[in-house]
Amino acid sequence: MSATFFLMKAIPGDPFSSDQNMSKEVLQSLQSHYGLDKSLTYQYFKYLKGFLSFDLGPSLIYEGRDVLEIIKDGLPITMILGFESLVISITLGLILGSLAAIKKGKWQSSFVTIFAIIGVSVPNFLFASLLQYFFAMKLHLFPIARFESFMHSILPALALAALPTAYIARLMKASMTEVLSKDYIKTAKAKGLNSFAVIFKHGFKNAILPVVSYLGPLTAHVLTGSFVIEKIFSIPGIGMWLVSSISARDYPVIIGLSVFYSFILITIMFFLDIIYKLIDPRIDIENANRQRIR
Repeated sequence: MSATFFLMKAIPGDPFSSDQNMSKEVLQSLQSHYGLDKSLTYQYFKYLKGFLSFDLGPSLIYEGRDVLEIIKDGLPITMILGFESLVISITLGLILGSLAAIKKGKWQSSFVTIFAIIGVSVPNFLFASLLQYFFAMKLHLFPIARFESFMHSILPALALAALPTAYIARLMKASMTEVLSKDYIKTAKAKGLNSFAVIFKHGFKNAILPVVSYLGPLTAHVLTGSFVIEKIFSIPGIGMWLVSSISARDYPVIIGLSVFYSFILITIMFFLDIIYKLIDPRIDIENANRQRIR
């Protein structure tokens, strides 16, 4: 919070200085009303006091709206979009990666490799524009923008899920290929177990661990990537509010949303650590062994 506050204040001017039609008297009145004419130390401690009391302050640009209200309105939309993109990226990534490892050396493996290279290389804003052009403008299968129904969420969710889907597919392919070459997999096959049981009962659980480790960065990508995607598709989520507030230099909104995003990421990373330990109990054993050595 402090870093964001001082970085924003380091930029010359304020949200009202760019309005050329505003008289000097009105400008001074607005600066005085919001305390922008006070010292930087006074503004910082005033904001810190409000922050500690869960008062993130009013928006300087959007009259009659405060930061908590903006979060309340935009969070459900951002969560829906993020959840859809997570489901798409995890599901497709695991399926494609597993298929590439099982069909190693065949066309399926080559297809997944090419898909992963394209997915990692193409920026999400370019992919979003291509989706809008082909599926909305040319084929008229989906709405081009806004967020009024489930159909409106499909294209932005796909655009947001493209990169993590490609990364998970590549990660899962490498992990599954390594697991399938292990001795216990060969032993399971030698005992006469069918391929489905060997792959999904013995191989999938161990191969998925690197993907679980990637869920933290994946969540960060979905949150930060939604800034651009929400702006391109005119989705009124937190990301679009943050981009608009940065352009307008709306200090309270920028700081409040940045802190809120940080809180979400920390919370998600905490629960991911718990999930990782539940999936792989060996982590607790390794930690216990380190403590004995010490």
